[in-house]
Amino acid sequence: MNGPTDIPNAPPLVDTDSILSFAVALGLGLLIGLQRERTSDRMGGIRTFPLIALFGALTADLSRNPGMGWLMLTGLIAMTVLILLGNLDRLRGNDDHTGITTEVSALLVYLLGAFLVLGDKTVAVMIGGTIAVLLHFKPGMHAFVKKLSDKDLRSIMQFAVLSLIILPILPNRTFGPYDVLNPFAIWLLVVLIVGIGLGGYAVYKIVGARAGTLVSGLIGGLISSTATTVTYARLARTQQKATPLAALVILIASTSMFIRMFVEIAVVAPRQFAAFLPPLALLFAISLCVCGFAFIRIQHRENTMPEPGNPAELKPALIFGALYALILLAIAASKEYFGNRGIYVVALISGFTDVDAITLSSANLASAGAMPVDTAWRAMVIASLANLAFKVGAAGFLGGLPLLRGVLALFSIPFVAGLAVLWLWT
Repeated sequence: MNGPTDIPNAPPLVDTDSILSFAVALGLGLLIGLQRERTSDRMGGIRTFPLIALFGALTADLSRNPGMGWLMLTGLIAMTVLILLGNLDRLRGNDDHTGITTEVSALLVYLLGAFLVLGDKTVAVMIGGTIAVLLHFKPGMHAFVKKLSDKDLRSIMQFAVLSLIILPILPNRTFGPYDVLNPFAIWLLVVLIVGIGLGGYAVYKIVGARAGTLVSGLIGGLISSTATTVTYARLARTQQKATPLAALVILIASTSMFIRMFVEIAVVAPRQFAAFLPPLALLFAISLCVCGFAFIRIQHRENTMPEPGNPAELKPALIFGALYALILLAIAASKEYFGNRGIYVVALISGFTDVDAITLSSANLASAGAMPVDTAWRAMVIASLANLAFKVGAAGFLGGLPLLRGVLALFSIPFVAGLAVLWLWT
């Protein structure tokens, strides 16, 4: 006679998935309720929100039974009625409280409990954590918004136009000569560059105008190393004592250019990133050493960072997009007619004004198999050396002879190292 353990396909005694759903609902409700309890809101707190989450999970679980699909919607209606009843004083005008954060949170927690049963638990946990964080950081978020100027808000909205309005409507296929112009891909990289600049601008707004020398150079390089060079060259012209500091900030901004390159390569050619890394990382490390040595000698720990311009302006974005497209065409044409030497000439010319375009185009072609990685990183190094030469000239022209001497002294080692890598690296 067979025992109980021998019964084939015996159903599990306990539905562990349901238990997990209810347990997670309870935990998320406690987390959000804990935060609401600290606000002294009369509607709900550490006990109410776990109950709401369990209510949502229970109605969703029961609604899976035949003929019970209406139950979850009924529960949502019941929650809405309870919230309205709890706010009768406010509706009658007897309460000065005007916010509805707790009420909206209660409805979300109900739906969150239901989603834990019917949907993806990982997504539900992420949503619940996001709700708790948004509720907790209300004072800081309000303070941050109050600090935003019209210029800051315009930057955010312009970035939204670039990324959320223009990008989705562009065709995602290649056009034109050599079949290398993809409007969607080109604009996506424009969004990437503007996003990096906007991130640097956000850091500037957080740290304020009073920032350390290292931070000033790093932020300036993330936003625009060329613009930082021009700004500090003018500062050195008007304040002779600031010349060593200006030279150092220009070097740091130029060094942080490698950070932008690493991000761009990782986004555009993630599979080839490891092949790009060694020569570029070596040059980055050498530049960092020069920055550290110069920083120790100058001993300037703090300075006033001039406010950068709006990194999300539409005109520079259009110019960069056009430049990137032209470089794609130039690389394709030069490769067909002149081989690798033609690509290096394009990198040299484009590097005088911008390194991002040649970095993105070379990485993109390497990712597609249209250019060897060795050729691509050499084009990037040539462009970066050309950019260093341009900055030396701009610093001397705008900042005067003392700044020219300082920048030459600091840039000479990274420049020679770049030439050596091009010559000796195999």
